[in-house]
Amino acid sequence: MKLLNKITRNCALMLALTGGLAMSSCQKDFLDRQAQGSYDQNNYPYPGGSGPYDEFLNGAYASLRSYDVTVMPFVAAVSIRSDDADKGSTPADGPDALQMDNLNVLPSNGMTNALWLGHFDLIGKANYVIDRIENDPNPLTPAPLKVEAEAQARFLRAYSYFMMVRLFGRVPLIDKITTGSASESNIPQSGPAQLYPFIEADLQFAAANLPASYDAKFIGKITSGAANGLLTKVLLTQKKYAAAMSTASAVMSSGQYSLSVPYNTIFNEEGENSKESILEVQATADAANPTNNGSQHAQVQGVRGTGAWDLGWGFNVPSTSLEAAYEPNDPRKTRTILYSGGTTIFGEAVPAGLPNPRYNQKVYTNPVKRASVGNRGGWWMNVRLLRYADVVLMYAEAATEVGGAANITSALNALNTVRARARGGNAAILPNVVTADQETLRQAIRRERRVEMGMEYDRFFDLVRWGIAAQQLQAQGKNFVVGKHELLPIPQAQIDLSKGTLTQNPGY
Repeated sequence: MKLLNKITRNCALMLALTGGLAMSSCQKDFLDRQAQGSYDQNNYPYPGGSGPYDEFLNGAYASLRSYDVTVMPFVAAVSIRSDDADKGSTPADGPDALQMDNLNVLPSNGMTNALWLGHFDLIGKANYVIDRIENDPNPLTPAPLKVEAEAQARFLRAYSYFMMVRLFGRVPLIDKITTGSASESNIPQSGPAQLYPFIEADLQFAAANLPASYDAKFIGKITSGAANGLLTKVLLTQKKYAAAMSTASAVMSSGQYSLSVPYNTIFNEEGENSKESILEVQATADAANPTNNGSQHAQVQGVRGTGAWDLGWGFNVPSTSLEAAYEPNDPRKTRTILYSGGTTIFGEAVPAGLPNPRYNQKVYTNPVKRASVGNRGGWWMNVRLLRYADVVLMYAEAATEVGGAANITSALNALNTVRARARGGNAAILPNVVTADQETLRQAIRRERRVEMGMEYDRFFDLVRWGIAAQQLQAQGKNFVVGKHELLPIPQAQIDLSKGTLTQNPGY
């Protein structure tokens, strides 16, 4: 079974975003990890950075690419749980992923434990960067370098905590180095009322102290636009609509991003780090290192077949519900869903009779690149975590909820710019939305988010924050229980390590 074998055996060498240095991180077991936060100069990843904090920042950045943070556990929790996707692969493969799909996740589920460990690992690394800055023994380190490094670390910490509060609801709030793991540190759980102000403060600091862009050699480093974009999502999740309008406007008026990139191009290798990209996890591979410097994000979702069509594990496949959500002739459907027996975006004939009728075409790799690397797994594919169209649609949503004629007009304009890009100059499809009714516009924006961002990891969280998760998921045969299935269970392994300090979520 591909998933079970590769979870326990794969090793991923992860390339630092800013320094080009790599380390080995073999994944033998979910519990066989460095204790979160217990890093020092001798065991921290990526020694030898060029700046005073680069070696530590690079290690924190690398965690974004880790298996636990943006690969299979992430894909299962944020996509397979939704109505956009089904588990895929083969019926016997991936029982933990099947639990996610069926919303019967047990506290013993290995993926929930991986998510917990991976995100607290990132939090620990970010806290170590901040500690190094605060206790820098060199009095000559320029203050601007300190502030910028702290801003990057605080963004990474905020990103991790935002994921954790949406996944688990209540988690230990750790803002300094600990001597053991998060679960063993006797720190009780904090809930959303404590976590969200902490996340907001970190992102506000990052937005105020990061540059709008970097030199090309530092591609992928976090910018003020990324901080404001993620902050918009944090605020929208809390229904702070006026504030979300403001932060989204800051991104839209920055001049750094645009909808000029054709939808067909965004997800290709040549579309990486384009004007559409706000937060993108960097990965790379070449013939010398076909798997060692990248991410398995594309591989776990790649077409599952035989011979030349054995491109991946075949998980996270588009659902019939997503397939039916597109308007007639919407080009985004073709770019998102790859059909068994159909044709790829590169003109290849896909064999019929594959294990699944549909696959995620947004992670499909260029055959020319596969040949040049000598690998079919797509380890070189970047992970898109935040796109400009997402921010534009969040602005439209926030403006709609604030209401008033002027805001409704602004929301319509934002929504229709996304539709205009999607139609690609074809006036016969995707006409502009025209309405003055708030509820009609609200529903139009929700539909647009789904098809614009199909298979891009926001659908489950969107359904929960809109309060319609039960309605939508039950309609797809998922037994969603209100008050339980909005969250995952706290991993039993972590409750055990905490000796009862951590308590379980309701219903589990």
